[in-house]
Amino acid sequence: MRLITPDKFHDECAVFGICGHREAANLTYLGLYALQHRGQEGSGIVSSNGEDFFHEKGMGLVADIYTKPVLKRLPGQMAIGHNRYSTAGESSLKNVQPLIVNFAFGNLALAHNGNLINASMLRSELEAYGAIFQSTTDSEVIIHLIAHSRAETLLARVIDALSQVRGAFSVVLLTDDSLIAARDPYGFRPLSLGHLKDSWIVASETCAFDLIGAEYVREIKPGELVVLNSEGVTSYSPFAKTRSAMCVFEYVYFSRPDSKIFGGKAVYLTRKELGRQLAREAWVDADIVIPVPDSGVPAAMGYAEGSGIPFETGLIRNHYVGRTFIEPEQSIRHFGVKIKLNAIPEVLEGKRVVVVDDSIVRGTTSRKIVKMIRQAGAREIHMRISSPSIVSPCFYGIDTPTRKELIGSSHTIQETRKYITADSLAYLSLDGMLKAAPGAPDHYCTACFTEDYPIPFTKAEEMQLGLFEPSL
Repeated sequence: MRLITPDKFHDECAVFGICGHREAANLTYLGLYALQHRGQEGSGIVSSNGEDFFHEKGMGLVADIYTKPVLKRLPGQMAIGHNRYSTAGESSLKNVQPLIVNFAFGNLALAHNGNLINASMLRSELEAYGAIFQSTTDSEVIIHLIAHSRAETLLARVIDALSQVRGAFSVVLLTDDSLIAARDPYGFRPLSLGHLKDSWIVASETCAFDLIGAEYVREIKPGELVVLNSEGVTSYSPFAKTRSAMCVFEYVYFSRPDSKIFGGKAVYLTRKELGRQLAREAWVDADIVIPVPDSGVPAAMGYAEGSGIPFETGLIRNHYVGRTFIEPEQSIRHFGVKIKLNAIPEVLEGKRVVVVDDSIVRGTTSRKIVKMIRQAGAREIHMRISSPSIVSPCFYGIDTPTRKELIGSSHTIQETRKYITADSLAYLSLDGMLKAAPGAPDHYCTACFTEDYPIPFTKAEEMQLGLFEPSL
C-alpha cells in the first residue's frame, strides 16, 4: 500500500478563555490579538454574565473585527475567544468559532485548536441519529457528542464527548457558570493556564498572558481537563493515559518566539539552538548569514553564532501586507514574493551567502527567494533549513499540503537543491532537531518528518481519510 492524502480540512487556530474579570471580553480581544499569528481568517468572542451569552464574530483580522462598539456588546465576567485559519474546505462566517448552542443543560460555547481524525465518521453517525450540523468544521462534532451523551452532568457529558474523538484537541468551553479547558492525551497542541488578580485564564500560548499582564502558572497537562469558576481551578485526569506526542513543529515555526510552550523554555531560545545545531552539522565557507524573515531569524542568529560567520539582514519583510492585495495586470516576475520580501543589494552583492529558513514545503517560495538574492548580486547561495525535510502531511492541526505537493516526499536533497537553484542545500537532522528541543526526544510528534504517526489509524479511518490506497 502507498501513502496518499486528500485535501483535508485542517485548522491552525488559537483559543483563549478568561473567568472572573469584569472586562472579560476586552482581555479576550487582547489575548486574541497576541495570538493573531495562529489564525488570520476569522475570529469570534463569546461572553457571559452568568445568565445570557453574548457573541460577536467576523472574517479578517482581530483588530478590524473588534471595534469599541463591538466590545461593548460583550458584557460579563467570563469569555472565550478563537482565531481561525482553515487550510482547505469552505471559508465562511459559519465556520468561525466559538460555536454556540442552547440545550438541556443551558448555554454552551466551544473553541477548538487541533484536528480530529475520526470527525467524518462521527459526523456521519450523528447525522444518522438526526443531528443537524450548522458548519463544516470538525469542531462541531464535539458539540453534538455532548448533546447526545446520556451522562447525568454537563461535565460528565464533556468528558464523554472528548473520550470519543481521536486526534488533536486543545479546547475551551464556556458554560453558564464555568469555563472548561481540556487537552488531548497526546498533548499535540499547546495550552497554558494563567492568573490575573482574581481571574483565571487559559490560552494557546503564553504571549497572550504577557500582553494583558497575567502570570503564567503552568501548562495544562496532556490528558488534563480543568474547570475554572468562582471556586478556583479544579483539575481532572479523565482520559486514558498514553505517550506524549507534542508537535515539534510548534518550536520550529508555528508558535510565537516569545512564548513558552509545552512547559519548556522560550521558543526563541529553542530556535537559536536549532540554528547552532545546524551550523555544527552543515557548516559552509561563506561571508554572511541571512535569515528568511521573520520565522528564520532566531535560527539564522544561532547559525551565525555556531559558525562564526557574521549575521546580516539581507532580506526585508513588508509587515503590512494584508490577506488580499491588487495584483497588477502586467506580469511582474516573482510578484507574490516581492510583495512580502525585498533584497538589499548593498548587503548581498559579491557575497557568499548562507540563507537560513525554518522549512521547505513545496519549494516554490524558496526558489523565488534564491533567485531574488542572486539577482541582488550574491556570488554563492547556500540554503540551510533548521528542520528536517517534510515528507508527510499533518493530521493534527498544522497546515501542510498533500503528500504529492511536498517536495521532500518525492525529491532527494540534491534534486530539491537543483529545483530551488541554490549552490548547496542542507537540512537539520532529525536527531539534531530533537537534541535542540527541550525535554525528552520521545515526547514529540515528528510525523511530518518521519511518517511515524503517533495515533494508529483504524482501517475505517484510513478509508475515510483516503490515507492508503490498496495495492493492485
